Amino acid sequence: MNLNNIKPAAGSTFNSKRIGRGQGSGKGGTATKGHKGQKARAGYSQKIGFEGGQMPLQRRLPKFGFKNVNRKEFRGVNLDTIQTLIENKSITGDITREVMIENGLITKNELVKVMGRGELKSAVSISADKFTKSAEELIAKAGGKAITL
Repeated sequence: MNLNNIKPAAGSTFNSKRIGRGQGSGKGGTATKGHKGQKARAGYSQKIGFEGGQMPLQRRLPKFGFKNVNRKEFRGVNLDTIQTLIENKSITGDITREVMIENGLITKNELVKVMGRGELKSAVSISADKFTKSAEELIAKAGGKAITL
């Protein structure tokens, strides 16, 4: 026995009635599609969201809002997060973009904004794209530098 000569058991399969092959077949004429109408025609396919000619939902609802194409998304990094990394000895020395990427605070292409939550106890220089006023004050108070890229 090979795969090329396997057959189903006798009587287990049968040919379905062929549609649209004349009146004698019992399914000729309209070929089970009813009479006339869009669905009876060849090449019919209903578009997604089509509501039978009724005004579709996406056209009934009002348009609103605005997407600024020039918007810059910043990833916020808080001072308390930086302080915990310093305490855990994950960060030593100056904090740059590369150091933040290594420690998983940001990804490669993200812009960084240092936020002022928490407290900074060590004097470190932090370089980022933006700083909040409170973060700059707390960094200066601790004896560090806030370097804007």
